[in-house]
Amino acid sequence: MTAELTGVPARRHDVLAAVFRFQSLFGLVLVFLAAVVYSPSKNGHLLFLDSGNLFNVVRSISEIGILAVGMTLVILIGGIDLSVGSVLGLASVGSAVLLVNNDLGVVPVVLAVLAIGLGFGLLQGIAVSQFKIQAFIVTLAGMQIARGLARIWSGGQGITITYGDAPGQAPVVFSLLGERTFDGVVPIPALIFVVVAALAVLLLRVSAFSRHVYAIGGNEKAARLSGVPVRRVKIVVFGVCGLLAALAGIVHAGQLNFGGPNDGAMYELDAIAAVVIGGTSLSGGRGSVVGTVAGALLVGVLRNILALNNVDSNVQLLVIGLVIVLAAGLQRLRPASVS
Repeated sequence: MTAELTGVPARRHDVLAAVFRFQSLFGLVLVFLAAVVYSPSKNGHLLFLDSGNLFNVVRSISEIGILAVGMTLVILIGGIDLSVGSVLGLASVGSAVLLVNNDLGVVPVVLAVLAIGLGFGLLQGIAVSQFKIQAFIVTLAGMQIARGLARIWSGGQGITITYGDAPGQAPVVFSLLGERTFDGVVPIPALIFVVVAALAVLLLRVSAFSRHVYAIGGNEKAARLSGVPVRRVKIVVFGVCGLLAALAGIVHAGQLNFGGPNDGAMYELDAIAAVVIGGTSLSGGRGSVVGTVAGALLVGVLRNILALNNVDSNVQLLVIGLVIVLAAGLQRLRPASVS
């Protein structure tokens, strides 16, 4: 009898642990099913389940998803990066300027822009880890600096990317970022997002680096005493976040054939929302990239079905906001024993 009674709480704990660990996946399934139920139809076919529409959902969240993967790493160590949207704008401007005004090839441009994003992130990481300035303050300043650099670099004007072999035109291959592959079905940006997410999942599951990331987020002092190179890990994490923000900026410029100094405004909030909805704790130490991907997809599906039903854009913002609050509320209810 005693064994039976003690087994009940254990089973309840296992169920509770599963709910919190996979909350974003459960939420995604529920939102997906609701989207199917409330999808408008045309000629007997549900518009939401159209393959083109589903791939458009993934394409629409690809840039935010790439940013969110980097943001997940930063939040896992107990930090935050408010500069990613501005770094995306800087990268989109850099891509356009180097391609159109400087007539550089695609490979040099991509490498240069990625290096800029990486360097920007590393500098922020140094400020956080070496000078002990709060990440919120450092990246808030970084947000302003990156936006200012984008405006200076572009002269305050957006730059349209046209393609061809003449001076002032970008190589046609760069336009592939706005195209689809696999017989014109899968958008290239969605494919890039999937690859980035897969590499991040692999990194956090098999590397010693991932253990250091979680240890710092769980208890930085204990991690330091255990021999974890806290400063180096923090610098690398912010560097990776900056690198992915630059990659998102390149994808952004390729999709729109345009680089503007105001591109990426407020994207950092969407990235943080995807991470929070994905179940990552803002205090650090708990969370996953899989959850973040599910969180980004949940937001994308929700926006898509609301748009298909012609719901007012202001109401869409209200609904997304309520979902974020609900996800944050679930985190508050999460027992400390549930990892």
